[in-house]
Formats: sequence, C-alpha cells, structure tokens
Amino acid sequence: MFKRILIANRGECAIRIIRSCSELGIETVAIYSEVDVNALHVKKADRAVMIGPDPVKSYLNIHRIVSIAKENGCDAVHPGYGFLSENADFARAVIEAGLTYIGPSPEAIRDMGSKTKARETMIAAGVPVIPGSENSLTSVDEAVELAHGMGYPVMLKAAAGGGGRGIRRCDTDAELRENYPITQREAAAAFGNDELFMEKCIVEPHHIEFQILADTHGNVVHLFERDCSIQRRNQKLIEIAPSKFLTPELRKQMGEVAVKAAKAVDYVNAGTVEFLVDKHHNFWFMEMNTRLQVEHTITETITGVDIVAQQIAIAAGLPLPFRQDELSYNGFAIEFRINAEDPKNNFLPMPGRITRYNSPGGPGIRVDGCVYAGYEIPPFYDSMCAKLTVFSSDWLRTVKRCQRALAEYDIRGVRTTLPLYRSIVGSEVFMSGDFDTSFMDKHPELLEYKPFEAREDIAAAVAIAIAAHAGL
Repeated sequence: MFKRILIANRGECAIRIIRSCSELGIETVAIYSEVDVNALHVKKADRAVMIGPDPVKSYLNIHRIVSIAKENGCDAVHPGYGFLSENADFARAVIEAGLTYIGPSPEAIRDMGSKTKARETMIAAGVPVIPGSENSLTSVDEAVELAHGMGYPVMLKAAAGGGGRGIRRCDTDAELRENYPITQREAAAAFGNDELFMEKCIVEPHHIEFQILADTHGNVVHLFERDCSIQRRNQKLIEIAPSKFLTPELRKQMGEVAVKAAKAVDYVNAGTVEFLVDKHHNFWFMEMNTRLQVEHTITETITGVDIVAQQIAIAAGLPLPFRQDELSYNGFAIEFRINAEDPKNNFLPMPGRITRYNSPGGPGIRVDGCVYAGYEIPPFYDSMCAKLTVFSSDWLRTVKRCQRALAEYDIRGVRTTLPLYRSIVGSEVFMSGDFDTSFMDKHPELLEYKPFEAREDIAAAVAIAIAAHAGL
C-alpha cells in the first residue's frame, strides 16, 4: 500500500480523498493556489504546498504537480474530478515519473475522452449507442445533411467534451446553423478542441449511469445505478440511487452492458458508464467518465463500498474484495449539490463571504463540504460548496428526511441552491418519483419559492420538518 499520496485537486473533492487516505493510514499532500491559502483542504492534509499564484492555471500545471509529488516523497497521485482528472497527458506524466496514477490508463482516458472514438469502440463491442455521426463533423453543411437523415431534434456535442458542457439542442436547420459556430467556440474554450459530433436527440429521457470498478486482475463489477435526471442546462443538480424508473430486469441488463463497455477498453479503476433511457425502457450508451464522479456518495451510501478506498487499492495492485453476485444495495440515497448560485437569476454564481454555516446532522445524513463561517468563496472555481447526501430505508422516508435535513441546513452571506431544493423535495411531483431530464423545464413553479432569509422562517421550517419526521 502507498505511504504518501499527492491530491491534484482542491476543495470538497480533495477533502473526500484525504478522509479515505486517513482511514487507510496513508499520508496526504495537498496543493493550493495563492487564493486558496485558507481553503479547508489545505488545513486537512498532512502537508500542503502552494503550487502557484494563478487560481486556475496552477491546478493545471502538470510539470509542477509531478515535481511536488516527487519532492515530497509521494508514491502515487490521485486526480479527483475536474481539473486534470481526464487528461491523458497528466496520467502519462505521473507514470513516466515513476509514480502510480490512481485512475485508468492514459490510453483509456484518451479513447473515452474522445466521444467519436468512444462511439466507435462501443459499436464494435455491441453496446447500443445513440444514432449519430460516425466521425467528427467537417462543416455545418455536413451537419445539416446528417440531421435530415436522422430527423430533428439533434444534439450538437463537443467531441472532447464532458460534464454537460459544449452541448446544444437543435430543432431546425436554422438553429443548427446558428448553434454550430457557437458550440465550436464553447468546445474550444472548455476543452482546447473545437471538433463537434452530432447525435439524435432522445426526447425527455432518463439519465442513468452505472458505477464501475475494475482491477488489474481482470475483475470488473458494477455498483448499480444512479439517476441523474434532475438537471439544468445539462448540469446535474440532484442524484438518486437506485433509480425508481428501472425495473429489476432492466437494471440487470444495463449493468451487464456497463461491465461489457468497461471490458471493451480494458478499463482499470473506477469509472462511470452513462446511458439515456427513453420512456419505453430502450437505452443507449452516451459516454464513459474515466474518473471519480461527484455523485459517488450515493452509491457508497446504498452499497457500503468506499469507492475512493477501492480506487487506491486497485492502483496498488490489489484484487477487488467482492464479486458481482456478492454486491447488493439497500434503501434510497439522494444527493443535493449545494451550489453558491442564485436559481432565481438563471443560476448566476454567487461568490462571497459566508457569514453563517450550520450543516444538518442525525441519522442518514452525510455532508461533504469545503466551506465554513468566514470562508470567502472565490469566483474562479466551480460554484459547488457542499454536497448533502440523505439515506433512509424507502423512498418516502428518504424524501421526508431530505425535507428535514434541508430545513436544518443554514448558509448565509451568499445565495445558494438550498431554497430551490426545499421547494423541489416538498413538491408532489418529486414525491411521486416521476421525473426525467425535462423535470426543471416542466416545473418552473418550483422556482417560485419564498427566499429563506429570515430567522423565523428557518425556525418554522425546521419545526414543521421535524414534526413530519416524527410522524413516521
């Protein structure tokens, strides 16, 4: 097992990795930019090294990160998610420096990072894929011709994309011609590659992803699915495990296909195979994320598997400690991404100083956060400041517990997505468990919540939620 791991990330993600390392008896080295000197991950790690003054480029400096790892006696590097986590050049640089990269091979990262290459690989492996362009598009005229063949609506996507960025729906020739150069610019800015491809748009699908673990001994398993259908602008807001939409038969079938997809690229370590599922239970491969997912917490909650600890063990050459038939899940878990954003103002990011921070607790509550009272949320990074994961034995009890936990959660000084989540979990449509990727568009009334700013409002909501919880 490793003695010391460098974590090439920041914030909540770095803290999450530090916790598993601590339980495994592994020392951690954190890196931080100048603006992150007071960040919580800096305080939690065994060592912390300032990597540079630039708030973003510092975390992308491959040479500097590898040098710090070697200078501090690290034998492995964990990329977390975001930043360099799906950068094949980074993985290769770590390996060439004689260190262990805690993730898949550079080749798997490269192949699955190219959406066109991923499609080719999955088609060859017999995995169902969404109808679309076979290669990257060469012109808007080619895109229009293909759209006529497959029928509108279609989705323009960045070939090197991920994380819901560089994606635009087009319903007509005019929209396709208008969006083509815009999507190219978005792709170039986000991924350094302006190549696009196109897929048939599956209308109002469920976004279902399967968590994969694969070791170096040829063992591949899935840890069941997560339903990520509650989104805005292709960005996930709320994730649920397991999905209320899948039947046991469909779950088994999709899990087997996810494992098949991982084996097709000789995948090793943790990964996620993402699917779109229509209302008739037809499903198609969408992409494979070659990293730890933000929403891994709900899978850990229902299965009892520490995914980060398994990542580290796999990278150390250990076999998986379980077979597929030994894995099971229990209850329901729901994760809320607590973002410093104003949902009423088109989810505008809201950096600033947190003046009060009180997180919920009690049975079935997990909080993964990186903020505290007095912390200044910088404007340079993702706006997520915490994740709330709630678990209980069945769907109704889980939703009721969510209502209680969200009522307890109090963040002041910046606007957050907390009021929106209180509105969502209090709605009958969420209680019913009937939602797909059009959920937010179909229910704009959920944004008509009353701002949770007065102390008496907080106290009243807590009292109501606790009374409801006690009634169970």
